[in-house]
Amino acid sequence: LGRATAIVAVPVDGLDQDELRVVYDDAVATTMDVVDRLRSEPPPPPLQLANEPKADPPFSSPTTRPDFEAAVETILEYIRAGDALQVVLSQRLGIDLDASPFDLYRSLRTLNPSPYLYFFELDGMSLVGSSPEVLVRVEDGVVMVRPIAGTRPRGDSAEEERLFSEELLHDEKELAEHRMLVDLGRNDVGRVVEYGSVTVPDLMLVERYSHVMHLASQVEGQLREGLGAIDVFRACFPAGTVSGAPKIRAMEIIDELEPVRRGPYAGAVGYFNYGGISMDTAITIRTLVATGGKAYVQAGAGIVADSDPSREYEETISKARALLRAAVMVGG
Repeated sequence: LGRATAIVAVPVDGLDQDELRVVYDDAVATTMDVVDRLRSEPPPPPLQLANEPKADPPFSSPTTRPDFEAAVETILEYIRAGDALQVVLSQRLGIDLDASPFDLYRSLRTLNPSPYLYFFELDGMSLVGSSPEVLVRVEDGVVMVRPIAGTRPRGDSAEEERLFSEELLHDEKELAEHRMLVDLGRNDVGRVVEYGSVTVPDLMLVERYSHVMHLASQVEGQLREGLGAIDVFRACFPAGTVSGAPKIRAMEIIDELEPVRRGPYAGAVGYFNYGGISMDTAITIRTLVATGGKAYVQAGAGIVADSDPSREYEETISKARALLRAAVMVGG
């Protein structure tokens, strides 16, 4: 607590001794500048959050509930015709934002802590995220994906929590969808790892977050010699959990049915090391785009053969709930 580490990467390929000294000195100067700024700038004032609302805050969407449910029915027709096995249909929700995007990030970090937290100030907008899902990671030669599929709300009591968890673990629709996405992850990983090295060390574990619980599995393999992190990213992007199966046909159906472009949603946030042999990327879900006094969040549901349109609509709201409430609590 109270400590920060500043790291500056220094490219060294093809440099002679004198050039190495120059780039090293520049990197040290840059690092010290960051340290000085951290020491001199006062910390932000304590964040004053309103109580979490009991009901969902009002939001706008280019997709009405009847429109979303009709799109689900269209996807079901495609699935019955053999065009796809699963399609992840999403909708975008908007809410007024009367606070700075960085305070929104602070609110989200408090309300919905997740494995991947990030804040980016970009041209004309800010990206505020708390993603629970890795897209793909490469570390010490091991390629790893961790698909998340299957959702229930958190319970209001220990007994309700147990019931929701048991319901999730015994829901054949959710289990079938999850198995399919694990198989898709095995296929993606298998394209860039040593033959026979793919394993599934975790299968359908219940992971809990502030407002929802999910089923999660982990797929790993040993990176094939001669390949690097970019090759792995190319093989795994986009994640099947935000597109569907088969991926290309699912994306064509998504493009047909979703009324707005996805933008950052379902993309990736992360890093590649300088040598290109390790990386860590998160899927940009549970992510807000703040611009023009509004905050937008997009959330999807995986549509399979026995999906219920009404239930799939409610799943998108459940996934967006923590982010919408974070905006309200900070001044939305």
